[in-house]
Amino acid sequence: MLANFLVPIIDDGWRFIALFAGATFLAALTGAAWLFWPLFVLTLWSIYFFRDPPRGVPQEDGLLIAPADGLVQMVVQAVPPAELGLGDQPLTRVSIFLSVFDVHINRAPCAATVDVVAYRPGKFLNANADKASEENERMALALRRADGRIIGCVQIAGWVARRIVCYVKPGQAVAAGERFGHIRFGSRTDLYLPAGARLLVAAGQRMIGGETVMAELDPGRTEPRTAIEF
Repeated sequence: MLANFLVPIIDDGWRFIALFAGATFLAALTGAAWLFWPLFVLTLWSIYFFRDPPRGVPQEDGLLIAPADGLVQMVVQAVPPAELGLGDQPLTRVSIFLSVFDVHINRAPCAATVDVVAYRPGKFLNANADKASEENERMALALRRADGRIIGCVQIAGWVARRIVCYVKPGQAVAAGERFGHIRFGSRTDLYLPAGARLLVAAGQRMIGGETVMAELDPGRTEPRTAIEF
């Protein structure tokens, strides 16, 4: 467990850590033990939540890797959000649910150029709900690979998560596994696979963002895997 705390912290997290730590310090000064211990636990949790551990990212071009840590909540055929520009035909959508105990960094599923970054306000329904993909606040990214195929990746806020942060802009090149944003404090990330991709994961499986291979774009052509840390 100690190793989970001794990792880099995302910049956005320090103000929350400082807030909880300051409140904990004040509670200690006033002798309010009933307040100190809950605040102390919240301080430790905030450090744990905003951790940003390095990952060994598979570098084969024909793979799609997990864009987030968490549990594969559902695998369905669904029409992508209109802002992605992927048409109105259903594609395989893999939804990853991030609990408040998961790493909340989002990573690019493959090397690509960012075509679209589109924010859409919405509700804050439970991210476990299927309709959260359509009704909740979201940030949609269309990632264009060198071969022209487009991968859709959508950050979705939940009833706890109230803030979506995206680091990239249209026209920016991203490497496989590169950080492109985060969501606080509980959320979901949807990945839309292009036609012909072979899915390698199933509902109920746990993902490690930047490491777990989720799909092969060209089944049978993938070379032996190597990894690089990000």
